[in-house]
Amino acid sequence: MAADGVRFSLQLPCVFSSKSRQYLAVCAQDGRLRVWNTDSKTLHQEFVPSAHLSATCTCIAWGPCRTVKEGPQRKKRKSEVAQVEERADLLAMGTAAGTVLIYSTVKGALHCTLDGGHSGGVNCVHWHPEDSLLYSGSDDTNIIEWDLQTGKTRSKWKADRAAVTSLCVSPDGKLLLSAGHVIKMWDLETKEVYRKFTGHSTAVTILRFATTRPPDSNGLYFLSGAAHDRLLSVWQVREDGKDKNSVVSFTLTDEPQHVDLSTSGSKEEAVRLAVVCKDGQLHLFEHFLNGPCKKPLLPSCSVQMSDTKDSPMPIPLLAAALGADPRSVLLAYGSHLQPVMEKVEINMAERHVCLTRDVKTTLSLSMETTVSKVKTPIVSAKSKVLIPGMPGHKAPLTAAPQGTEKRKKDADNKEISIAERLGEMDLEAVSNQKGAPKVEASLQTDNFAVLLMQGLESKDADILNKVFQTRKEALIKKTVARLPLPAVIPLVEELTQRLQGHPLTACLMVRWLKAVLMHHTSYLASLPDLVTQLGVLYHMIESRVKMFHKLTKLHGKLHLLTTQVAANDSSTLVSEVDHTAKLVYEEDSSDEDEASVDEALPDEDSDHWEEEEAMQESKDDEEDVDPDRRTEPKANGDEDMEHENESEEE
Repeated sequence: MAADGVRFSLQLPCVFSSKSRQYLAVCAQDGRLRVWNTDSKTLHQEFVPSAHLSATCTCIAWGPCRTVKEGPQRKKRKSEVAQVEERADLLAMGTAAGTVLIYSTVKGALHCTLDGGHSGGVNCVHWHPEDSLLYSGSDDTNIIEWDLQTGKTRSKWKADRAAVTSLCVSPDGKLLLSAGHVIKMWDLETKEVYRKFTGHSTAVTILRFATTRPPDSNGLYFLSGAAHDRLLSVWQVREDGKDKNSVVSFTLTDEPQHVDLSTSGSKEEAVRLAVVCKDGQLHLFEHFLNGPCKKPLLPSCSVQMSDTKDSPMPIPLLAAALGADPRSVLLAYGSHLQPVMEKVEINMAERHVCLTRDVKTTLSLSMETTVSKVKTPIVSAKSKVLIPGMPGHKAPLTAAPQGTEKRKKDADNKEISIAERLGEMDLEAVSNQKGAPKVEASLQTDNFAVLLMQGLESKDADILNKVFQTRKEALIKKTVARLPLPAVIPLVEELTQRLQGHPLTACLMVRWLKAVLMHHTSYLASLPDLVTQLGVLYHMIESRVKMFHKLTKLHGKLHLLTTQVAANDSSTLVSEVDHTAKLVYEEDSSDEDEASVDEALPDEDSDHWEEEEAMQESKDDEEDVDPDRRTEPKANGDEDMEHENESEEE
């Protein structure tokens, strides 16, 4: 069974053509479709869609092989007619804008465009094995059946509440599998649900029919793989309907990205399976599908690739196709922009196989010895070509004022290197020092944004460290504001990786992450796959904040205990309180009355004793007028005088 082009939105599509495996179709990061010839190892065709940047390609599927007329030909004999070979021609590409492009490899041009059906991005496309029909699933939760003869919609129906992420048509063309989180099997004649299968917690990205038996014989099997899942599940379509759980599971090392299998026609025929995972490894399986199997099956052989350097680095595998011989496998590895195709013989007796290849030498030899059909336009040396780039890359640098014209010429001829730019970033700090000469910076206002872009593109740790070490909030905000939109996601991924490091580094990265969220929230919200792209950052923040509430409770309790201990220690140092009274006040005391009377008597040494006696007499007259009010003081006064006389006599 040929591997179809059902791909997840985050993955770059890479699919071999059906049956002959003559071509490899790849959509790289630049949005262009490249068709490579696996026999000659060269680029066969290249197609640039009109909206390849805004409406990127999300999935690819090769159509059934057919006989195609390549222009006027001579009339063939009867013996030659029987030898006509079918070729892979049509290629369906789903885009993020909701359109489906049909490309013809024979014509080398666009065959037709299927639009007006989906309101969301297309996630998966799959061809009907016999009729000229194409099925597409989208984020708008709908499935559309396209008629390629008319280029219009033949049927459209709602598949599920969630987005449709994977499709697969049965080999006989009667059943259709669709999946989001729930897998549904549809009857293509009535467009009704035949069966439902649940078991995946994330979006299903891969669906394949593993057998060609009819569903009423309990022999129809299919397999499924989901995002962030390290298992491939096999489901059995039972006649009694008791098929709620998967019957077989294949163990993987990472999320599956590309699957190719050879279907089984009977119980005695084993299913061969080749799975390329996200970590770049290839796993080969061989199993007889005949009922349930409790334990997950391990791969019979795992293949890895590495370079030939002293410290070998892994080379990622992009796709794999099974050959007629059980030991032969066609591999595509390296980069999506220029993959390397190779047919290898694998020793299935070993569980782990590591292949070493020199990718650069292989690419240089293939480019020198073969001739490609892609024409490179001739550009005159006098003409000026304007290309879209990052802001500040092509802008001229304003040099510092020089003393003579000769110095100016020398300065114009000399190009500022990255090391000099990094040194000039600290010009302001150097000029503030005492005795330092005044130097004018020759960098532009967006130099931080340009350096950050260069660091993200080249993944240079020195440049990124120099940029991320700044603590100025205004400089961080301006740099993030000048950053182009395609660099936002790489910046967030770099910040996420650095946030997982040292806590001091995380404090600096939080400032940058805050600035990114403040300036580019609208762009991030428009991304359809934002949750999966920022999943690591979200889970990391959630795990750290999860303990924050408990830590605050613990901090409050510890603070309470420390304050109590400090209070007890301070109380022992305080001396005992003196309880003796410093001041005593008694109301209606006789001593106070005696002191008041003594103050009223004239002093013996006073010179104005006559006046004082007169004043005393006037007071006595006032006491005679009101005797009741002054009886008590008078009596007290007499008693005092008597005591004084007695003391004088003694």
